[in-house]
Amino acid sequence: MAGASRKHIMRSDSNSEDIRQFRRHEHLARKDEVHEAVYKIEEGWACRYCLLPDGRRQITALFLPGDYCEPQWMLSGRSELPIVALTEVRAVAVPLATVHAKPGDSVMKLLGAVVDMLNRQSDWIVGLGRKSATERVGSLLAELHRRLHDVGRAIGGRCTIPLTQQDIADVVGLTPVHVNRVLGDLRQRGLVQFSGKTLIVPEPEQLHAAVLAAA
Repeated sequence: MAGASRKHIMRSDSNSEDIRQFRRHEHLARKDEVHEAVYKIEEGWACRYCLLPDGRRQITALFLPGDYCEPQWMLSGRSELPIVALTEVRAVAVPLATVHAKPGDSVMKLLGAVVDMLNRQSDWIVGLGRKSATERVGSLLAELHRRLHDVGRAIGGRCTIPLTQQDIADVVGLTPVHVNRVLGDLRQRGLVQFSGKTLIVPEPEQLHAAVLAAA
């Protein structure tokens, strides 16, 4: 596989899982690389991004624990954009040869992941095109809280969000200064709280309603 020398590989004899370890800021994939496996994130966060000629970055997808990264590789076998680890990442490599040789649950899971990703991409496009700064940041926090809750990683309204304000800015198309201002407003309104990298959402429904009502 292209770029395999950059990856730390550990195989488990008990279940034959192919485990990949990535350091923070290490690439899981480079643009136009050919891939023989799809990664399922077990621990850590990663993102897909596009870098403009002047150095500006747009994050086009976030991959959290439990996510497949990128499920569409099942069809194309090639990464259109680079993927980088935002934290240390532990991932299981799901061989495409196995998926194609034994279609069934694996294919359905990957296709389901593709649908989920497309739905999120549509929401992000609407956000970038039509939503206010408060709506964009609030929607992102609400989405991340929901996704982590769905995989048992948000308990009592608390979850770990290892994103910097620059990362958030690169998702929602704002400057870090603007993101800081919006986060301060959401805190003052009691919709979110932060303790280090821990996001606290006292009332998820209230945050969702506030995002929808934002001007």
